[in-house]
Amino acid sequence: MKVKRFAVTLVLCSLVAGMHAQPQETPDPKANGILQSLSKKTKAYKTIKAEFTMVTYDHDKKAGSTQKGNLIVKGGKYKFELNNQTVISDSTTMWTYLKDANEVQINNVDHNTDKGSVSPANIFTIYEKGFKSHFVSEETVKGIVVATIDLYPKHPEKEKYHTIKLMIDKTKNQIIGIKVLLKDGTEMDYTITGFITDSVIADSFFSFNKSDYPGVEVTDLRE
Repeated sequence: MKVKRFAVTLVLCSLVAGMHAQPQETPDPKANGILQSLSKKTKAYKTIKAEFTMVTYDHDKKAGSTQKGNLIVKGGKYKFELNNQTVISDSTTMWTYLKDANEVQINNVDHNTDKGSVSPANIFTIYEKGFKSHFVSEETVKGIVVATIDLYPKHPEKEKYHTIKLMIDKTKNQIIGIKVLLKDGTEMDYTITGFITDSVIADSFFSFNKSDYPGVEVTDLRE
């Protein structure tokens, strides 16, 4: 069964026209300081295992169902699971397994994607390139000091969203929440519920083993 190609981004919504106000090009020193510290710590991790919940909101800010997923990252390699979809990449090839169809779609990883695009491989370091950043606030939530920073893509016309909000635990120096605000007025909220670093994970974990999926249909979309 051939299925429509699954786009591996965290902003799967229709692209609609519309411009949104963004801050001036002048760098925000407070935002930059927090993000540089976050980047230094995140890059030191050999691997990251994260569990998360995702809630979508419609134009009226009405919440949809809560979905649970997990993400494992090692350098440019990752395994991402959400609902009935599993996406695996060894940084060269990407396998998208659709459980309901028992089909795997194979694509080449596009290394020419514009900076500012969201993918499982860069979700914890997305702020490093392709964005303007703006410090929004710092407040204590349930005993945790949380800094909120807005990210605006430098080329918004190429993206499906206009703003990404990062919520950062200042004590742990760790991202605990991400909000993606889309141009059509909808929103996708991710809350990190588990975060484990530096586990020993073999490179072979980040490849698709056909023998683990009896009867799987293989659709090779590589050019």
